[in-house]
Amino acid sequence: MPDADVLFAEHRAGVFRYLRRIVGQTETAQDLTQEVFLRVTRAGAPAIGDVALRAWVFRIARNLALNHLRDGRRRPQTVELVESSSPATQELGAALTEALGALPLVDRDVFLMRESAGLSYDDIAAACDLSIEAVRSRLRRTRQHLRDTLRGSIDVRRQYGVRIGRGDE
Repeated sequence: MPDADVLFAEHRAGVFRYLRRIVGQTETAQDLTQEVFLRVTRAGAPAIGDVALRAWVFRIARNLALNHLRDGRRRPQTVELVESSSPATQELGAALTEALGALPLVDRDVFLMRESAGLSYDDIAAACDLSIEAVRSRLRRTRQHLRDTLRGSIDVRRQYGVRIGRGDE
């Protein structure tokens, strides 16, 4: 059974990335990440396998994020998703944040746990209390929705002459 320090070292970065995308603010995500590991320390890691431990940590993170959003009826705010000074990249990042914010909470959680934190389908299923097939289905549907939404956003920008990327690729 790993202690809280080991869990912190292994999962801090993924938990922070996930929370940053959910709450949209770096400072708030740092506070929530700290709270996740305070709760891990207080509760003590259960005697379960590594996959289940990772899911347990992310379940705590997810619950804190949901509580944070519910408490203030907050929606994710625009956050710089890609470290870039390119206005087109920043606009695309804002469009992605907006598209993610419009998703149902579970779909957004599943997507961000996979794409931001790199969790396996098993981990996501355990953290969100879903079946693995439900995780696959939600990811497939969410990815398609984001592709369609972002494609529309890019098409509008092109229509109005806003350059996107190098050579308007």
